[in-house]
Amino acid sequence: MHCPVCRFKSTRVVDSRLIPDGSGVRRRRECEKASCGYRFSTVEEIDLVNITVIKRDTRRESYSRPKLESGLKQSLQKRPFTDAQFHSLISKIERDIQKERSGEVTSIKLGEIVMKHLRVFDKIAYIRFASVYHSFEDLKKFEEELHKLLKKRR
Repeated sequence: MHCPVCRFKSTRVVDSRLIPDGSGVRRRRECEKASCGYRFSTVEEIDLVNITVIKRDTRRESYSRPKLESGLKQSLQKRPFTDAQFHSLISKIERDIQKERSGEVTSIKLGEIVMKHLRVFDKIAYIRFASVYHSFEDLKKFEEELHKLLKKRR
């Protein structure tokens, strides 16, 4: 890996630690150029490559972590959470996608996985996500989902 300061082509790993949720490894690195010696951190994570999402209209597209993050951030808008909590949520969702042990996942299954984790993470964000995911067209359907959420809470 190149040094981000001097662009020297060789750095060495000084320390490696598991990220608390076990989703990756954080490494402290040091530039090997004697006159630089800059220290920086990198994070090594599992990359979901070659996962295809099958949309409701049967179109297929590659899994996109930025798209998942964007949808979750919309649901979590103005809700209290830290970057670490958000990263952990993404990791849990991606872990469940990997558990499918297939190169494909339907958008319906992906939505269910997201809702399962949002229900635990933040109830308001869950309702927001569910209202878009289920395309609630009237207040009655919204109330039904809210009652399901409250029933599971008891």
